[in-house]
Amino acid sequence: MSAKSKEELIQELRDCVVDMEDEKVVDVAQQFVDAGYDVREGIFDGLVAGMNRVADLYEEEEYFIPELLICSDAMYNGLDVMRPMLESSQLNQKGTVVIGVVQGDTHDIGKNLVKIMLESSGYQMVDLGRDIPPEEFVGAVRNNDADAVAMSTLMSTSMANMGNVIEALKEAGLRDKVKVIIGGGPISQGFCDKIGADGYSRTATEAVKLLDRLLGYEDAADAAEPLERVHA
Repeated sequence: MSAKSKEELIQELRDCVVDMEDEKVVDVAQQFVDAGYDVREGIFDGLVAGMNRVADLYEEEEYFIPELLICSDAMYNGLDVMRPMLESSQLNQKGTVVIGVVQGDTHDIGKNLVKIMLESSGYQMVDLGRDIPPEEFVGAVRNNDADAVAMSTLMSTSMANMGNVIEALKEAGLRDKVKVIIGGGPISQGFCDKIGADGYSRTATEAVKLLDRLLGYEDAADAAEPLERVHA
């Protein structure tokens, strides 16, 4: 059987992500690497393009959270095969984002979705988890030289803690060094303005567009490499 063309394998990579083929994608990615094709094309035109389609399906309510998570597993499994083939000089990251659910809330599905979409767009993520006090956000920003902070909550009783994080960043002299975006069920643009955050998004895909705009990456969608999952 003749070897598959680059275009055929890119389409298969895209389809594996969209169709939740989290095991098959490993074999397809290996075929792509073994054929000597440019792994950047496999990543962006295949895996990331597939994840972007998944995001559209999610917003159209054809896919829901379980499907989204399996699709993201497929994307990461493909990345794990392809990433070692990249030279370190090719890792053109957009920036580092500290993300977490604020103190008093343990609901993290929304946070995880935003993390997935930002990672697939090329941001390096420092995931603090859930129920995170202000001082942990501050420490993570300082220790990782972060460019942005993303906070979420689903509970109205925890909303004030977003403002507390911003105040803690000010006290540490770090507020002017990072962009702060927020989201979650009870959050509104009015609340965003009230606490002095830089932006608010309703969905995970909106968060990517918002952060790209705030950090000046609107015209650099193809300039960044999806990076490792990073934990604090």
